[in-house]
Formats: sequence, C-alpha cells, structure tokens
Amino acid sequence: MSTWKEFRKELHITDEEENVIEMEKELIRSMVAIREEQGLSQAELAERSSIKQPAIARMEKNVHSPQVDSLLRVLAPLGYTLQIVPIQKL
Repeated sequence: MSTWKEFRKELHITDEEENVIEMEKELIRSMVAIREEQGLSQAELAERSSIKQPAIARMEKNVHSPQVDSLLRVLAPLGYTLQIVPIQKL
C-alpha cells in the first residue's frame, strides 16, 4: 500500500487542489459533529432538511462534493450557515 504522498503524486494533485480537499473534509467533519452533538440521526436530519437520508450519508462519507445549496439545506435546521472567511496561513 502506498502512502498518501505517493498516491497524490500518482494523481498529480496540486497543493491548491489538496487544500480544497482538506477544507471540504473539515466542513463535513464539522457537519457530522454538529449533527451528533444535537443527537440527531441522519434520518431525522433528512426529515428536517428535506434532503433524502442516503444523500446525507453520501455527504458524510465524502463520496462526492456536495453542492452549496445542499449544504445550506442541511446546515439550516442545525442552526448553522456557511460563511466566507479568510484562509488562515500556517
């Protein structure tokens, strides 16, 4: 099995693309954490957001990049929204 760095080289992922992947992963991790903190199942969130539970599961597994409108529809019943903020440099 190869490491992520080796695999990344094979895919020719740029630093910018990797940054986008990391931001998306962090967004999804936060969404899952908020849902769990509020004690909601995926099915309950699906009912509140009018997004089907399998779509929420795919978002949470990061199977595909969720569309902004889907994220907003999931976040709103959790009491959150998206906000544009400057990227913090390490």
